[in-house]
Amino acid sequence: MPRRARQAPGGLVYHVLNRAVGRMKLFTKDADYHAFERVLAQAHQRTPDIRILSYTLMPNHWHFVLWPKADGELSRFMFWLTMTHTQRWRHARKLVGLGPLYQGRFKAFPIERDDHLATVIRYVERNPLRANLVKRAQDWPHASLAARLADNDERQTFLHPWPIDTPADYLQWVNQPQTQAELTALQTSVRRSRPFGSPAWQQRTITRLGLESSIRPKGGQRKGSNTVKAKDK
Repeated sequence: MPRRARQAPGGLVYHVLNRAVGRMKLFTKDADYHAFERVLAQAHQRTPDIRILSYTLMPNHWHFVLWPKADGELSRFMFWLTMTHTQRWRHARKLVGLGPLYQGRFKAFPIERDDHLATVIRYVERNPLRANLVKRAQDWPHASLAARLADNDERQTFLHPWPIDTPADYLQWVNQPQTQAELTALQTSVRRSRPFGSPAWQQRTITRLGLESSIRPKGGQRKGSNTVKAKDK
């Protein structure tokens, strides 16, 4: 059967992620990360109406926070990005013609443009710290956080300002541990492709996009909310 078309209307902000198939590493050296970021810059040049709010590249996966203007733009952007990266990755390793590089289609879920968006960006940008790859989130070079803090970093050309105010204490906040409740809520949204926001906004978005399956209990699990506070208490 053909795959169901992804509902990703323009105007919404999305958390987007994908992983390499079979726990394989996408990036093993700095040159691998830089090659992906060159493809990312080219993808943005092709689709400049995709607003890149945040990203982090990890050894076997990546995260983006994207804000497309038009309907269907998110899928077009991600298709070209992942297809081009896969082709170049395989050519560089002389592995052309083998199986897929990624697990499948990217995952994406909408985010409410309020403190919930700050929470998701924080989750994305502190990923290397949570994985014990660095002592401070800003020390991971392959991410939007480091790019924004650097002087004259060329990656700043494809990074877009956030549609919310940046918390005044953001750098301190991004380095603080997340509560288990916050992590559980975010990971549930990732696993179920569930919109992330206040209960009323979440329900409206689920109805609008036909995402009722994202809140339907699985295997006897109880349905719960993914709403969390933007800052740890």
